[in-house]
Amino acid sequence: MKRALPAAACLALLAAAPTPSRAATLTVGTSAEPSALDPHYHNLGPNTRARKHVFESLVSMDAKMRLQPELAESWRAVDETTWEFKLRKGVKFHDGTEFTAQDFVYTVCRIPNVANSPSSFTVYTKGIAGIEAPDPHTLVIKTGKPYPLLPVELSTFGIISAKAAGGEAVTFDKAGCKADSWPTTQAFNDGSLMIGTGPFKHKSYTKGDRQILERNPDYWGPQPAWDTVVFRPITSDGPRVAALLAGDVDMIESPPVQDIERLKSAPNVSLARAQSNRVIYLALGVQDTPPTITGTDGKNPLKDPKVRKALSLAVDRDAIVKRIMMGVAEPANQYLPAGFYGNNPEVTVATDANKAKQLLAEAGYPKGFQLTLGTPNDRYINDDKVAQAVAQMFTRIGVQTQVDATTANVFFSKRNKQEYSVFLAGWGADSGEMSSPLKALIATPVKEKGYGTTNYTSYSDPELDGMLDTALTTVDDAKREKLLQAAVKRAMDADIIIPLHYEVTVWAMKKGLSYEPRADQYTLAQKVTPAK
Repeated sequence: MKRALPAAACLALLAAAPTPSRAATLTVGTSAEPSALDPHYHNLGPNTRARKHVFESLVSMDAKMRLQPELAESWRAVDETTWEFKLRKGVKFHDGTEFTAQDFVYTVCRIPNVANSPSSFTVYTKGIAGIEAPDPHTLVIKTGKPYPLLPVELSTFGIISAKAAGGEAVTFDKAGCKADSWPTTQAFNDGSLMIGTGPFKHKSYTKGDRQILERNPDYWGPQPAWDTVVFRPITSDGPRVAALLAGDVDMIESPPVQDIERLKSAPNVSLARAQSNRVIYLALGVQDTPPTITGTDGKNPLKDPKVRKALSLAVDRDAIVKRIMMGVAEPANQYLPAGFYGNNPEVTVATDANKAKQLLAEAGYPKGFQLTLGTPNDRYINDDKVAQAVAQMFTRIGVQTQVDATTANVFFSKRNKQEYSVFLAGWGADSGEMSSPLKALIATPVKEKGYGTTNYTSYSDPELDGMLDTALTTVDDAKREKLLQAAVKRAMDADIIIPLHYEVTVWAMKKGLSYEPRADQYTLAQKVTPAK
């Protein structure tokens, strides 16, 4: 039986080990596991990380979230509602079939037909009103109205093989594409439809243990450095660090903040870090019947804006960053950091416990109430510890709060059924701009518009929806940013989604490896290289 060595012993062994030469196999310890390998099942960070190795998009983003060609070599706006994409020629799926425009058509058709999707990618396809393919390597995409975000949103989902799924005859229909059947999520999980165009081929997957990938020798782009990549979910922080120090893995994501200084001093470990686009937030549910609030005679106090403001004022974000996140985060005052498109520099947040108590009294809750705060304990950096700190801050103003911390799979299942009145979660803006959190987290759920796909608060603000409608049909970038800045101001004033902090993402790896840190937090094996 293999036993974990004490950390000090691991450090000594690692220091004595020779610098690793280029290895054929890269083993990565991940902090979370995808909920499925189906690239269209769940719009969730670990899922997107997994799919980016096998399934590619028309457009991709680099480490700074700038758009880059991927399966489309170029694109242009023909007019305000027409876009033309020129597809890369000579690209093969892993089964040897050629990538063509039909694969994109089939993919867009399949996305709204994924059964039981907990967070659908329809938010990124709803703008498409028509698709034409004048030849196998040209796509003409029509939008119902000016849609400046189209290239950005096409970077968020992977393209599957129409032929492998039996979808060669499927045609796009805005009202709903027709097919005899649609691929099941299970067909991806068992590997039978893991047929993409990406730099790695899927080899095997054992849930809870590992996913093994093999280099795609026929990849159209640069060959990755690794013949084989093994992703091992090691969701507990300590064992993940121990696995690196013991040499069981070559690289880990999200080392616990309390170990970062120790890892920095380890002679054979290097770190990479970057401010992410991920905001950690509290969501306040305004359901008529609050599931995890007591002491209010069945009423939901969160329906009162004064109570929501009180909870926001109770949070000391600086203290969370300093004491819980140990500096590996930045306090958040909105849903994306400064510098990202749509950030409103005039939006601020405050901490004022006395004002919070006053607002609770004005709302009719001078003695507060009882609340259970839901959180995952293995998804975000120190997520359960942050939730415990928030609970203490809420309790300090009179809202007696306990924490329900569970694994991510359990948490998201309960969250998606609206079993929490308040929950802690995170959102990474795949588009790199403010419309992403506004559309997904706060907008009124409207399937046809792709709004509110992750709105589990029951909140609805038609005026905010209208502001988003206008912003998302404004092609002028400067005008659109002003509209988004106004929308985020209105959303922040409502205190439905209370931002806590932006994560700073850290990777730790054996010296001899190099990785460019990414704002989107994805760990991409094809970007891990032996250091030059």
